[in-house]
Amino acid sequence: MAFIDYYKVLGIDKNASDKEVKAAYRKQARKYHPDVNPGDKEAHKKFQELNEANEVLSDPEKRKKYDQYGKDWKHADQFEQQASRQQQTRSTSGGGQSYAESFTDDDFSDFFNSMFGGQAGGFGGGGRSQAKFKGQDFNAELKLNLRDVYETHKQTLTINGKNIRITIPAGIENGQTIKIKGHGGPGVNNGPNGDLYIKFNIPNDPEFKRVGDDLFKTIDMDLYTAALGGEITISTMQGRVKLKIPPGTQNGTKVKLKGKGFPKYKKEGEFGDLYITYNIRIPTALTEEQKKLFKQLSESK
Repeated sequence: MAFIDYYKVLGIDKNASDKEVKAAYRKQARKYHPDVNPGDKEAHKKFQELNEANEVLSDPEKRKKYDQYGKDWKHADQFEQQASRQQQTRSTSGGGQSYAESFTDDDFSDFFNSMFGGQAGGFGGGGRSQAKFKGQDFNAELKLNLRDVYETHKQTLTINGKNIRITIPAGIENGQTIKIKGHGGPGVNNGPNGDLYIKFNIPNDPEFKRVGDDLFKTIDMDLYTAALGGEITISTMQGRVKLKIPPGTQNGTKVKLKGKGFPKYKKEGEFGDLYITYNIRIPTALTEEQKKLFKQLSESK
């Protein structure tokens, strides 16, 4: 697997704060979101990389492992366990330099290839004990409606004949992947089980379009209300609300309803905004009397 520099993906420095990581992700995610770039495969690939980078760098433990082990960060726990076990063996046999210290950065890939890509046999020479190998990771895709992820809820999935109960946080993104630890393939020689990675497929709702934490909706309005003003009632994902329409409202007018958008991922009580666009409908099948009135209006300009 080719190494992906997550810092480069987000366009930030390695010393960036958590706040800078989140800000960089949001900025880039809006730019490359599939809904903003329909049919653009490169943008879709970039968006997936952004989600992957954000998932790692926004988690302090994952980020620490990534900074230390690079592309092999997912196997950091196994490496440290093996290094500790080997160090103890060398200590009892009078060895000097520790096993972990004997590795340079360039040796990590070779080490992991032998540890996870070779045969399950003796480790470190001599064949005193068999190495423990992590089980195979599983990948699954879960398709949900946009309204399904408006609130945190639980679902039961069947993976390889086993039922797994998972919690799906509100605000999860289309294309985002979460890890369910220990629900992959069984480990070898009492090694840890692999993990389950679930990728979410969340298409837009027929009524709402989602971009990040914001929602977009188009509302049809009759010509008379647009010209004379009035009040209309619209539906949001939080319920129905009334909007005042000023006289002379133009076609394509946009209004923002603050806090009526989509919930922010793992931020309880925080929401994006809802943007409404007015589509003024021109009346058809006018009666003769209505045509006369329109003609009078046009002549009185």
